[in-house]
Amino acid sequence: MLDKLKAGLLSLSLDPEQQACDQYLAYIALLHKWNQSYNLTAIKQPEEMLTRHVLDSLSVLPFLKGHDCLDIGTGPGLPGLILALALPETRWVLLDSNQKKTRFLRHVKAELDITNIEIIQSRVEAFKPEIEFDSVICRAFAPLNRMLELTQHLITYNNQLLAMKGKQVNEEINVLVGHKFVIKLNNLESVDDAPLATLVQISRAE
Repeated sequence: MLDKLKAGLLSLSLDPEQQACDQYLAYIALLHKWNQSYNLTAIKQPEEMLTRHVLDSLSVLPFLKGHDCLDIGTGPGLPGLILALALPETRWVLLDSNQKKTRFLRHVKAELDITNIEIIQSRVEAFKPEIEFDSVICRAFAPLNRMLELTQHLITYNNQLLAMKGKQVNEEINVLVGHKFVIKLNNLESVDDAPLATLVQISRAE
């Protein structure tokens, strides 16, 4: 699977020699093991976890900014844990309300000795951080209008909200008429036709 990982990284214009390949594969092994008992993801096979989870998460790397990042509804750590491995100089908070998923994340953090992530079990609307995050990201979390309702207190004039979405995102965008946000759509590089192909960048309008 290492060869497939390296090929996927190259397709995303990422240098495999500068990526945490061993940790990505170790994460997949842990996810596959835990998934058999705890049903953390609908993706069952390690090879598909590689493309649909790891490489898909890495496709947003060019759009991240800043040092402090928040992943809301992270589930089994997607995309935040993968991005934390890719960017060890950044700091990540992985937020999820599901106890079995946060327990899995704490196990991964300990097993892989990841020092730049903090795992918090909470609903996003109840999460009151002491800092302003530079980037807030989510993957398959909620429709955009609902997501903006839940994250109002996290979006400032200085940061960005990144939502990983499918190609058919225009209907969700149209519902946002009247919201005071700047919205930009970006096509993500995909590997093996990964379904999440659009990144929605949202910031507050001046």
